[in-house]
Amino acid sequence: MTTVQENPLVEGLERLPVHPTTLVIFGATGDLSHRKLLPALYNLAHEGALPERFNLLGLARSQMSDDEYRETARDSIMRFSRTRPDENVLNSLLERIRYLHGSFDDPSVYHQLSEIADELDEEAGMPFNRIFYLATAPAFFETIAALLGNHSLDRHDGADVRIVVEKPFGHDLESAQHLNQALRRVFEERQIYRIDHYLGKETVQNILVMRFANGIFEPLWNRGFVDYLQITAAEDIGIGSRAGYYDRSGALRDIVQNHLMQLLTLLCMEPPVSFDADEVRNEKVKVLHAIRPPSPDEVNEIAVRAQYGPGVAEGKEVPGYLEEEGVAPGSTTETYAALRLEVDNWRWAGVPVYLRAGKRLARRLTEIAVTLKPVPHLAFQQGGSLGVQPNQLVLTVQPNEGVSLKLVAKIPGARMRVRPVNMEFLYGTSFLSQSPEAYERLILDTMRGDATLFARDDEVEAAWALIDPILKVWSQQPGPVPTYRAGSAGPPEAEQILLPGHEWRKL
Repeated sequence: MTTVQENPLVEGLERLPVHPTTLVIFGATGDLSHRKLLPALYNLAHEGALPERFNLLGLARSQMSDDEYRETARDSIMRFSRTRPDENVLNSLLERIRYLHGSFDDPSVYHQLSEIADELDEEAGMPFNRIFYLATAPAFFETIAALLGNHSLDRHDGADVRIVVEKPFGHDLESAQHLNQALRRVFEERQIYRIDHYLGKETVQNILVMRFANGIFEPLWNRGFVDYLQITAAEDIGIGSRAGYYDRSGALRDIVQNHLMQLLTLLCMEPPVSFDADEVRNEKVKVLHAIRPPSPDEVNEIAVRAQYGPGVAEGKEVPGYLEEEGVAPGSTTETYAALRLEVDNWRWAGVPVYLRAGKRLARRLTEIAVTLKPVPHLAFQQGGSLGVQPNQLVLTVQPNEGVSLKLVAKIPGARMRVRPVNMEFLYGTSFLSQSPEAYERLILDTMRGDATLFARDDEVEAAWALIDPILKVWSQQPGPVPTYRAGSAGPPEAEQILLPGHEWRKL
């Protein structure tokens, strides 16, 4: 077994042993591969984090030679890498790339795949771990898994085999359960890595560190001190060219069911006994099980949906959702979704958790805000003050990664006047380095066999069980849905789910 090379450039990537690996990317010519996977592999190579013995096999329907695919990979890395590519490192990585063309449902392709993988092992004189990365449309997940099993590619003597599945993981609870069953017919659960790139973000991982490595927070992290929690994922862009996918999905499926539910579980989970993958995921699942799914009568009280209408973005007039190319006339698909949930356990009972996600909002922002209860009594006058506001801890996931704590401080002068101030920690200024891309961390964890940052089958199904009742009610309600102006903070209807004294943070 080889060890990761020491390199002072590595920031946030633990130097743990990585077994020699053959990575197979299904959908190797797709957008995800070009923009994320290939650049991530280059940056891992640049930082000495790839195993010394590593092979990449791209598989897609486009017909091209190994050299032609290597040039395609070079172009993608040159264009999308977060670091300026070094020719020596890049050339060394490209030498390890091979390409196989064919249809994902063609059994002969898997026979060729098996032969190439065996050939690579024989050349090295040892069995390599094998990772099958499904960077394809979800419709192919079950087919690929079944054909891998039919050709005995789900096992490899002397080495590990893993399969990586991209979101969306199902369209509803029933389809998620069906996909889980299809994957488990071929692979064991420990071999299945359901990837959610949000969990690879440094700031998301820092939620665990902030909570469990700093004693200052634990005494306050409960219903006795926290007034409410708020998680926001706002985008300033529209659907672009994704109408074909988005109009069948919507904000609730696309963002809330996976990304925001992941953030909620990390925010509310109990301390795990250890940071073993199953121990962490056990605690996350407990949070989801503690949230009671809404009844049909409750949905309109705790959930709001809306679509963006025409407006202004970046100083330009932009169309509304129904005017976007590819959107079905009269579509009721939501581009904005807001929910109020409650984690009904000893720690969080009575504390509302507000989730919201939307497109064409005022700005791009993903953040978690923990609002503490207001002080019970003010012993001094507030004349001339800017107001006493509750303390807030805000974790910004993107774009400006960091943590801030809102306090109340005295304004200098002879009078007792106060105003809110922020204490801030920013990744860029504190560490003077660029955070790794989420896919770098997640690909590396897959090669190491660390599933901590990946969703387990019961976790996926528990999240869908909470969202399904809302989807069913919305599907039965006729349109049109409420609208909000593009470039605004969202629909006024979102205020209706807030409890008295609570407010949405400004966008």
